[in-house]
Amino acid sequence: MKTEDVNQEALTPRLGDADKARLLRIARETLTAYIAAGTTPEYAVDEPGLLQEVAAFVTLRRRDGELRGCIGRVEVSGPLYRTVQECAVSAAVNDYRFSPVTAPELDDLLIEISALSPFRLIRSPEEIIVGQHGLLIRKGFHVGLLLPQVAGDRNWSRGQFLDAICAKAGLPANGGRGADLYVFSAEVFEEEDE
Repeated sequence: MKTEDVNQEALTPRLGDADKARLLRIARETLTAYIAAGTTPEYAVDEPGLLQEVAAFVTLRRRDGELRGCIGRVEVSGPLYRTVQECAVSAAVNDYRFSPVTAPELDDLLIEISALSPFRLIRSPEEIIVGQHGLLIRKGFHVGLLLPQVAGDRNWSRGQFLDAICAKAGLPANGGRGADLYVFSAEVFEEEDE
């Protein structure tokens, strides 16, 4: 995992409106093809924004807002558009919390993409900016990650965010002592509900 000791906001991937629209289209077309036939479409991509090598998450929600799947990559493994394709498929069929997405559900799902900045190890929880930072915690075999929008959407305090990341990692509340805690930011965008 790459860590940086600089301003996370400055390192967040910058994507133009056309880049975001194309990534959402790629994610939608990939989901449709994979659910229908088990195939993943190939794309000719030359847009620099889509070729950035950054970590990303894809979140699937029903139109009523209910979570339907969320999978991401924290390790950079290729261009952003391919990471989005892989995460879209995984969110639909590999999120252990849900049964696999079926073809009749596709029209009821909205796709959200989070392109992540590099992770930065922090020395104190006081460095966390709720609503701007996501968190990654590692302690032994315990690992948990929460995207920046999770705390912001729930109006959590810093303490609530820390308790939630500990719970996600299978640690007791205040179980972060001795753990490595990383912050990151994200460029977050989603399909519009029509």
